[in-house]
Amino acid sequence: MIDSRLNTFLTLASIKNFTKTGELLNLTQPAVSQHIKFLEKMLEVKLIEKKGRNVSLTQEGEILLNYGNQMQMLSKNLMRELGNKNKIIKKYNVGATMTIGEYLLPYILGEYKSIYKNVDIILNVDNTRNILKKLMLREIDIALVEGPFDKKRFLNRKLKEDELIFVSSPKHPLSQKKRVDMEEILRGNLILRERGSGTRKIFEEKAMQLGYDIKDVHVYMEIGSISAIKSLVESNLGYTVISREAVKRELQAGSMVTVPIKNVSITREFNFVYMNEGDREFIGNFIHFCLNLDSRY
Repeated sequence: MIDSRLNTFLTLASIKNFTKTGELLNLTQPAVSQHIKFLEKMLEVKLIEKKGRNVSLTQEGEILLNYGNQMQMLSKNLMRELGNKNKIIKKYNVGATMTIGEYLLPYILGEYKSIYKNVDIILNVDNTRNILKKLMLREIDIALVEGPFDKKRFLNRKLKEDELIFVSSPKHPLSQKKRVDMEEILRGNLILRERGSGTRKIFEEKAMQLGYDIKDVHVYMEIGSISAIKSLVESNLGYTVISREAVKRELQAGSMVTVPIKNVSITREFNFVYMNEGDREFIGNFIHFCLNLDSRY
């Protein structure tokens, strides 16, 4: 932090010898002389008196030595304090619903940690109902949820739009259709998440909007794990309605296929949700980072 020419002067004032000062600072003797001349010209005073190979300080030189030593000490204290601050590990609890926690956040958190090395993120993945409960109990600092929630009760900001799509094994009869009817989905081997999950709630709400009763939603299997649901679908033991984010790889690999639902589009939002009492500096920084990162990939 301290200017190299002032450092040369302080070293010379201590050793009182040009040659030894140069050796200590890995400078040539002319370079040491240039540093001193620069300071004398800038301050418009004479700082040293030469006595053969040795030097002594003028009165002005003594004044600069006094202030220079203080500046050097302040500089060291500053660097030490900043260094210690950077070493302090701050821990924050981030909650996420299943799709976000399994398929979006791992990449985001990896990028975040590569920049903010002094921040530890503890990730808590659960369904929407439980994540919001933990947020209200202050067990987590911020949440990313994919399901509906009371926007009047929580502070929130949208991350992105998501789409729920029908997927099946390429061996399933419905995979051969150009479009699949909602009624066909409801009366067959439908595999869904448990009640309380955002995906389940969005799907049931869409079915009711289309005139179906909640009792018409016949769930062949109810599974709390997205990975397990995908394995069952790939094994042709049923089909599901799931986030496109969760099946990108399977669709690319061909182990699953998607068929449009006739006259139906199911979209939802991924939202940041947080409380007014949270750490606003971390929350604001984390949201800004995620939004910028999402716009790039």
